[in-house]
Amino acid sequence: MAQFTRTWWGQRFITALEEFTDTARLGRGRSYASGGRILRHELKNGTVTANVRGSINPYFGVYKEPIYTTRVTMPPISAADWQALIADLSSKASFVAKLLLNEVPDNIEDVFARHDLRLLPNRQHDFTTSCSCPDYANPCKHIAGVCYLLASDLDRDPFLLFELRGLSREQLHTELARSPLGQILASELTTPEVPIEQVESFYPTPHVEAAIPVLSLKDFWTGARRLPAANESTSPASVPALLIKKSGDFPDFWPKSTSFIATMEELYERVRSKSAQLK
Repeated sequence: MAQFTRTWWGQRFITALEEFTDTARLGRGRSYASGGRILRHELKNGTVTANVRGSINPYFGVYKEPIYTTRVTMPPISAADWQALIADLSSKASFVAKLLLNEVPDNIEDVFARHDLRLLPNRQHDFTTSCSCPDYANPCKHIAGVCYLLASDLDRDPFLLFELRGLSREQLHTELARSPLGQILASELTTPEVPIEQVESFYPTPHVEAAIPVLSLKDFWTGARRLPAANESTSPASVPALLIKKSGDFPDFWPKSTSFIATMEELYERVRSKSAQLK
């Protein structure tokens, strides 16, 4: 079965649809979405309109392949509620930052819940659908197919959710950028233009430097200062068998039930002790 969405918001959208749609129609809808039978679908003014190539079905009196018009919409949120929601979203830097970067925070529904609203659908009343096909059921397989494609679109552009609820991406970004946090974050996201500077050459220019004076052999061997003392011996490693630990306690090649790391650490300790005795 084709996977139409990989994001949590796309999956929530499909889950809401599948809770009240007939299983057989859902299966046909998935085949319509993946089989190229949906010729066109676009979101405009909060409504998704699609042209779906239907099937010949003499039972319904359809003897020629038809083209059905399908529409999917969600109840819009009023301008006053959007104003309150944006004020709430603008009070937290994490929300503002992700939304300005075209990401949907995973806890954004908590903000909507505080205002008794929802961004994502979770019941049948959150969908308003229609289709020109003769099927008595709503949603039909054509509506289901359009919803599956819409879920894929939401993966690529989650702000379609806001448009379905009556707020465009441009309006949301504009309102967020007006807030104090939005102004700070927006200024950081703006990349300053680097002025173009003209250079004489693409290659580095060589510079002449004074040569280091050559010392005589006498000065080299009998220098004016005493040579530094020999380096102090370094202490042994505090963590033995460091490279061995990368393989884990029970690597694939280790047949015993005892820890491979513990065994190798013991071996390293014996070798180190023996080496110390030979000095």
